[in-house]
Amino acid sequence: MMLDDGLVFAGDSRTNAGVDSISTYRKLHIFEKPGERLIVVLTAGNLATTQSVVSQLEEGLDGAPDESLFSVETMYGAARMAGKALRDVTAADSPYALAQDADVSASFIVGGQIKGRRMRLFQIYSAGNFIEATEDTPYLQIGETKYGKPILERVMDTTMGLMDAAKCAIVSLDSTIRSNSSVAPPLDIRKDSCKVAVHQRLADDDRYLNLISDQWGEGLRRLYEELPNPTWGDEIS
Repeated sequence: MMLDDGLVFAGDSRTNAGVDSISTYRKLHIFEKPGERLIVVLTAGNLATTQSVVSQLEEGLDGAPDESLFSVETMYGAARMAGKALRDVTAADSPYALAQDADVSASFIVGGQIKGRRMRLFQIYSAGNFIEATEDTPYLQIGETKYGKPILERVMDTTMGLMDAAKCAIVSLDSTIRSNSSVAPPLDIRKDSCKVAVHQRLADDDRYLNLISDQWGEGLRRLYEELPNPTWGDEIS
């Protein structure tokens, strides 16, 4: 989420290759030179693809250290670099994956700030092309999006504070967790502004996460009960 006060990133950590092959892997990755740059990468899709892309972004495209997120000069350049790395990895792996009937597609969110430049936020599609968050569309989602999107649409606002936005992100993810077994804690929450950065991991037994989940569910039930019944069936009854 891109806010007036900074950026908020949130991601779960569940990956699966079927119901009998479920694992936990971090999907939020940080590339930081304190005081000079802070870039966050969120991943979704094929785990082998996302790990290879993140490794290239860290170590350098084709092993060149000057072609990494630690050396890129702009956030636009960071998005282009992520797109190129994704295309390269997909092109290299696709022929072998297709022979095994495997899907190697992946998507990314890349956001952050480089000293002297403004904060920017991008979504990288599986083809390597990308879009940027704007004032009209200030949040981006990848992975399983449909269950958490309504929360963001109704609640999220660019003027909200970082802590309010973090709470909104947790509620959005919790709604997805309740509806889809491919999403689960631990949750990684990252809040960044020009002056401060906070990273928090919420396990499935985290007190605050469970409090938010329980109160949100109870609040929705109360609201539903308070809604009026339809009147257009009165004549039949």
